[in-house]
Amino acid sequence: MMKLRDQRKAQRLQDRRVEYYRNLIRHEAKIGGQLFGPTPQGTRREFFCLDERTWVWHEEWTDENGKQQIVTTRYTIRPDGILKSQNSNHYVKVSDEEAKRLCLAAKMYLQRIKSEVYPPVPA
Repeated sequence: MMKLRDQRKAQRLQDRRVEYYRNLIRHEAKIGGQLFGPTPQGTRREFFCLDERTWVWHEEWTDENGKQQIVTTRYTIRPDGILKSQNSNHYVKVSDEEAKRLCLAAKMYLQRIKSEVYPPVPA
């Protein structure tokens, strides 16, 4: 009986950690989506770092015909360049210009996240 209780407690703790991590990513993504100005009403934009090699840009909006549009771009950083995939399609290498823009966006994102989500702790 004690073992089952310990397993449930450990599972609840793990579930809380996962939910905490998801909430942090959502918060970071929202901040990242605001990097390039305000988001128009009815539009959702997110930009975030998923892991050490993966960046995601996600945007949702309703077009002039009332149809919902969704584009998710996943950038994968590799030693030989940056690859991107949109809406889970095949990966293509990005141009030098797009790589520079992504690098700038990543730097801006990291600055905002460091100051707004993970501010330094006073000594």
